[in-house]
Amino acid sequence: MVKNKKVSIGFDGWTRGITEDVWTDEGGEAHFDADPGDGNVYVDGSTVYKGEIAGRVVVYI
Repeated sequence: MVKNKKVSIGFDGWTRGITEDVWTDEGGEAHFDADPGDGNVYVDGSTVYKGEIAGRVVVYI
């Protein structure tokens, strides 16, 4: 498992911005409470996913 990785979401559009950082848990998961939208998922500052962010998004690192 990948524990203690810093994850954030940067949503497209100037009104949404970037979420607060969330750290992965012992299961390698980071949970966000955000409305759906297009954007990027960042892990430790690197882009690991681009596209629609809605529901559950699984990123393998």
